[in-house]
Amino acid sequence: MPRPIRLPRPVRLLLAFLIACLLPLTGLATAALSAGPGAPAAAQLRATYVPLESQPFHGQLLELKQQWTDAPLNQVVGDSPRATLLNFYVVMAQVNRDIARIEAKAEATPGLLLSSALRHELALINSYFEEAVKALDVSEIPQSIRADFADEYALKLKVILDYVFTHSRKPFEIPDAAGMKALNDGRVNPSASWTIPGTSITLTDEEPEDGRDRGYRFSAFTVAQIPSLYEEIKDQRAPSAGPSSLLTPAIYDAFSLRPGHLLPPKWYLSIPRSLRQTVLESHLWDQTLFQIVLGLLALVAFAFVQFRLVLALLATYRMTERAASQPRTPMQIWQVDNIAWQRVLLAAVALPMARVVELLLDHYVNVTGLPLQVLMYLLYTLYFCWAGLFSFFLMEALGRSLAEWVTILRGRRNALQLSRVSNLVMPVCRVMGAIIGVSLMYRLLILLGLPGSTVLAFSAVPGLAIGLGASKLLGNLFAGLSIQTDRPLRVGEFCRIGSNLGYVTKIGLRSLELQTHESRITIPNSVVDEETIVNYSLRSDQAHDAVLHVFELHLPLPAELTPDQLDDLVHYGRLYLTDLPGLSAAQVFLDQATADGELLLRCCGQIHAPNWTDYLTLREAVLLRLRQILDQVIRSRMVIGVAYDTSPEQLQRIPELIASLFDAEPLAAFRACRLMAINDFSYDFTYDYRSSQPTYAAFKDEVARLNRSLLALFAAEGIEIPYPTQAEVQLNG
Repeated sequence: MPRPIRLPRPVRLLLAFLIACLLPLTGLATAALSAGPGAPAAAQLRATYVPLESQPFHGQLLELKQQWTDAPLNQVVGDSPRATLLNFYVVMAQVNRDIARIEAKAEATPGLLLSSALRHELALINSYFEEAVKALDVSEIPQSIRADFADEYALKLKVILDYVFTHSRKPFEIPDAAGMKALNDGRVNPSASWTIPGTSITLTDEEPEDGRDRGYRFSAFTVAQIPSLYEEIKDQRAPSAGPSSLLTPAIYDAFSLRPGHLLPPKWYLSIPRSLRQTVLESHLWDQTLFQIVLGLLALVAFAFVQFRLVLALLATYRMTERAASQPRTPMQIWQVDNIAWQRVLLAAVALPMARVVELLLDHYVNVTGLPLQVLMYLLYTLYFCWAGLFSFFLMEALGRSLAEWVTILRGRRNALQLSRVSNLVMPVCRVMGAIIGVSLMYRLLILLGLPGSTVLAFSAVPGLAIGLGASKLLGNLFAGLSIQTDRPLRVGEFCRIGSNLGYVTKIGLRSLELQTHESRITIPNSVVDEETIVNYSLRSDQAHDAVLHVFELHLPLPAELTPDQLDDLVHYGRLYLTDLPGLSAAQVFLDQATADGELLLRCCGQIHAPNWTDYLTLREAVLLRLRQILDQVIRSRMVIGVAYDTSPEQLQRIPELIASLFDAEPLAAFRACRLMAINDFSYDFTYDYRSSQPTYAAFKDEVARLNRSLLALFAAEGIEIPYPTQAEVQLNG
């Protein structure tokens, strides 16, 4: 075994002198060099500590102890470091004694609940404790965990002060108001702060941010250092001298290792103390086995319910997608708000659950330290996310219900009017919901400890984005407001926007949706505002679901039509199109194209066609009917040729003979028959009539019957219908 090295005596004396000079400056020192051979360092250090009873302020501590016992209606925060520090120390010691006393009574009484007398005493102790917590400047702690960590820091600070007061190498004075004035008189830069000698624990008199009264409090810097200071001294705490002692080295352990706030629940105290201390309060990551098991059970149940709520919320959107892909009945259209209120209900269920779990973990399970901070941040984030969704869903549900009530109160209970009112109300409600949601997110950032200046910087980001790249969005927004205000278009109307023809299906704050024959077109509101809008829809104050659109169709006419045929064409068009289903206020007239002078038959009217299928079906029916009428007009003017050997008497009787054919056709009105042309091989008679047959097929059957009767009549009268002959003349040269 090597021989230990012994320093010369003069060197040992010099080292002992240096240690004696430096140790008072270190304050919270935990070790020292030995002053002599073989002497334990800790024993020598304890021999140099000044007991709490020998400190100059010990007498005032006892006075304050009696004062708080006799007249508890006082405040801890005082006008000097001495008043605040000693009041805080005494009150925390009294809280520890009273809690131990109530706990002993609770353990001795049967039952699972505290008696009313004990609850009253516990409420009084809580008021003492809250008053002591006010002596800490907790303005730098995030608001989401401020109240919880203020309690923890107050308890830890009491343990730290116990260590400071029992490990001081010389007495020290705590200045009162006069002492602070004397200190500032001797300072180059006077300040309203005082630091316990040899420590970093400082009391300052600064105006609180929350508007509380002025007074000396433990500074925010001191409060921020409490966890690290406690970790340094928690294994070196001096034992308490007795029940009446002001020392409370186990005050934080009694709080952090058991459920409940300050005092555990009565049922927990009914468990045998040995079982509690050996099993339930066994340590793991600064938490007990009881806290870990109960906390995990609460978190698993909370996560399961949250997962189910999210699935139910997503199911409502799948319901909306299925409903949008299928035609809706009128009843389903008026029940859309039920889905919106279902989402509000789901978010409303999730909100209190987050708060209940927070209270359970914080005040009942009593999770402390870093796990509490992580859980509080997570639960606050979930709570405000659900709150944002709840506000958005609530505004959307209110908007849909408001749209229904406005539609009903206006006496227009139909799906089209509901859609129009919804397109006006819903964007405003959704914007309001989004604004509330963004405000809640900013509030969350502040609660999580983000400085207000940083939050303001976040607020400036949207303004910068708008200034740099969102000008089009603002342009579309204002154009959308202009369209909603001036109302050149409404949902369900048939219009032409630029070169796009279709039905307006949606008018939003950013864009307008137009359903064309080929596809659905989304047009920015700013473009709609600049384009020429042709609205074919007729607006009416009548409370019905039918929307009438102006319908116009033109049909080019053959150039060989005679004036009589044109007159018949207009007559038949007005006659038959008037009774065409789906077309009202029909107008048929002749027009002439300005470019080439071509004659046109124009048809105008009002149609009820809420979609492209109905529109194209009616357009096809009108166009087909006009074509039938044109063919009918052409066929109602007949040219019949007779041979040259027809006698004059026969030529004279031909108009009468043809007119007699119509006696057998009650729906055909004979108009005239004239010899209109003498051709190379025949005399050509032209006769015309007007038919009132209900269908185009019946008209053709009528023409066939007239032609057969005409041939039979000419055969009976001996009138021949020649056929063209051609003679070829050849010249021989």
